[in-house]
Amino acid sequence: MNLELRHLRVVCAIAETGSVTKAASALGLAQPALTAQLQRIERALGGVLFERDRRGARPTALGELVLSRARVLLPAMQGLQDEAARLAGADPTPARYRFGGVNSPILGRLVHRLAAAHPQAQITTYASWSADELSQLVGGGRLDYALLGVCGDALPPMAHGLTWREVATEPVQVLLPEGHPLAERVEVGLVDLRHEQWAVAPGDGCFGDCFATACARDGFTPRKVYEADVRGCIDLVETGAAVALCLATFRPVPGLLTRRLAGTPLRWRLMLGWHPASAGADFAAEVLDAAVSAYTDSLAAHPDYLSWLLRHPEFGVRRPTPAEPLPGGAGSGVRTA
Repeated sequence: MNLELRHLRVVCAIAETGSVTKAASALGLAQPALTAQLQRIERALGGVLFERDRRGARPTALGELVLSRARVLLPAMQGLQDEAARLAGADPTPARYRFGGVNSPILGRLVHRLAAAHPQAQITTYASWSADELSQLVGGGRLDYALLGVCGDALPPMAHGLTWREVATEPVQVLLPEGHPLAERVEVGLVDLRHEQWAVAPGDGCFGDCFATACARDGFTPRKVYEADVRGCIDLVETGAAVALCLATFRPVPGLLTRRLAGTPLRWRLMLGWHPASAGADFAAEVLDAAVSAYTDSLAAHPDYLSWLLRHPEFGVRRPTPAEPLPGGAGSGVRTA
């Protein structure tokens, strides 16, 4: 049997899902058919590609070698097909958008916009708490775009050659229960929260150096930090067990209030990243425009914040001018907190 690109896609699907059964479902095949196909691939390559047990499928040394080649060949072939289609005068619309996100506030609106503009395109999403993992997946051609935030003036992950552009900058606010003693204030000083316990979701950059540094400037060290998913963080705030940092565009939740931090000591910058040599780079300008529009759409539910933005133009959507240097290396933009 001669090895074909479709066989490499099978190997990649098994590795990405960690299971032959899950890979079969993702590929729209019956599990026995995919198992038989894997066996034929292994015979053609002369060895076992995956160790399989009740915990799933893990690549062998030979499997890792095949995967390393496949992750180069498959994106390259997709890029060749896209380039050929453009040169042949075919419809220059993307066949797919593959997004990875970490706590992204605009992913839903962005997907909705792109699906409406390109109903034939396949749109997939992947969630990870790790910005480095998302950057690696985009750099390796397994995702087309990464949506993530960075804190203050920090750089997004730079190890995988991605181009980064800023979608928007937001002031970080505090999420309180309605009955909190500080709930009546329009703005809350960070130092006024020195006795609070905090809830944080994994991947939330503001609980790294930026948050600790801001607290130190106000002369205190944050008390206990609970790590939970977003729903768990909301539960902790609802019960009064903790307060949490949130974005100004945080979707309203009954019983909870958002309050600005006096002096805006923390900024969150929403970034869109892609690899400049990938097929996704050809549509990055459109995706960036859609992301900016998705963010702008989210402001409608926050009239008080929208009014505040008019007085603070350094926040919200900001596009660099053509002559303005882009921080973060060649092709980079600004970030988020």
